[in-house]
Amino acid sequence: MEILKRIPHRYPFLLVDRAEEYRPHQSIVGYKCVTMNEPFFQGHFPGNPVMPGVLIVEAVAQTGAVLMSKSLDADVNGKTILFISLDNCRFRHPVRPGDVLRMEVNVLRARAEAFKFRGRALVGDKVAAEVEFAAMVVENRA
Repeated sequence: MEILKRIPHRYPFLLVDRAEEYRPHQSIVGYKCVTMNEPFFQGHFPGNPVMPGVLIVEAVAQTGAVLMSKSLDADVNGKTILFISLDNCRFRHPVRPGDVLRMEVNVLRARAEAFKFRGRALVGDKVAAEVEFAAMVVENRA
């Protein structure tokens, strides 16, 4: 329930089921249980379902937003944490229905309301994706 309080994403775009190992301003581990019921599997790809890479990166970024929101104790009413940059993204292993995606996110730098992260998404001991990204807190428009 805390994830729902920390970030505005909702089904079908909420891509973090659980988070643990939280260390303020340092790191967090998120989990996504990938099921065949995910709406993107209808078209990506029929007969060979593979989670889109951009959604793997989004899941990692959402995990980073949970870390950032919790570290800053951000007021989620009236503010949103937005993804602002993406660097050094690599896809290494496909993610398929039945997989549990483990997202390890570490803070590289934190300044006021902007954070730079390094994240990895793993299935078992295989790296599915790795990425560096940044996010910042912004005011919602009325």
